[in-house]
Amino acid sequence: MPTTGGTVGLFFYLVPSLIIAGALAVAAVTVRRSLRLRSNWNSGLTAEARCLSTYTTTSGGGETSVTTTLHHVYEFTTRGGRPVRFEEANGPRTTLEGDVVTVHYTAAHPERATAHAPAPVKVLAGTAGVLAFLSVAVLFCVGFMVTFAEFSAAEGPFMP
Repeated sequence: MPTTGGTVGLFFYLVPSLIIAGALAVAAVTVRRSLRLRSNWNSGLTAEARCLSTYTTTSGGGETSVTTTLHHVYEFTTRGGRPVRFEEANGPRTTLEGDVVTVHYTAAHPERATAHAPAPVKVLAGTAGVLAFLSVAVLFCVGFMVTFAEFSAAEGPFMP
């Protein structure tokens, strides 16, 4: 009875495992960002910040679509008098250099402030959508590996 081995078996377990690891990493980053935003909004600490600069970054090109991200650099002073400068991506396109905006921050980590207006339902919906998509991807990979194991054990058509 031939066993699952060699490069074929490794490929059918390694690739889905890497996809699962990537999906779990993206899920962790998504949840952490959502919790940080919620913490900033719920802290009750706000300040007036000045937009020091804006810039864009692009990614992609060639055979893929180009994505442009708008970044803002803000500076504000905490209630304790500490000056804080932070950068945030995907801010409003209407905020220009020199504009004053309200930022939300926590006393423990003012450098993680946000200029995004509180929108907890929107953030929750976005986080839930990303997690649902990643869950489907993980379940597909697990199902693929289980199916491959079943066919391998039965000496299915995938084995040489």
